[in-house]
Amino acid sequence: MSRKALWTSLIAAALILTAADEKKPETGKSAAGPLQPQMNPDFDKTEGTLGEKPEKPWTDTTVKAAVDGKPLRGKLVNITGEIIDLSCYLQLGKHGDKHKACGQKCISNGQPIGLLTKEGGVYLLIEEEHDPRRDGQTTFRAAAGEQFAKVMEVTGTETSVRGVLTIYVQGFVKK
Repeated sequence: MSRKALWTSLIAAALILTAADEKKPETGKSAAGPLQPQMNPDFDKTEGTLGEKPEKPWTDTTVKAAVDGKPLRGKLVNITGEIIDLSCYLQLGKHGDKHKACGQKCISNGQPIGLLTKEGGVYLLIEEEHDPRRDGQTTFRAAAGEQFAKVMEVTGTETSVRGVLTIYVQGFVKK
């Protein structure tokens, strides 16, 4: 399966899960918090930061790549949560130290990176700089893999399109 097809499938799955969650509560699970509560990290113990605080929501390369030079609306945020791989979390509810070896392998092999909040919110994490990201000139995937299962404060630009929450993180362009 191509990387593009994989991303499309995972995002579609996230949209379906989001829509299903909004329609009915899950049987046997709390309305808030992670899908597997027994795997909870200590959300009160932040282990570091991920991302540089941007001066504006979008970098010049992103603005230039946008349709008519107008990217979608984004707002600057600092959100604390556990770094997860979305593929295993959305399929199995797995996260945390017990899932670290598998999660790091998933991230290093191209699976989408996520942030799980204490309340159970899930964000897709992507490096912000459009052209460097497209051209493989970023180190965000490696940095996120190193921080897998840790509770981190993530700084970036938040967007939401049809229920898919995303934080675009700056500061990982290769020097």
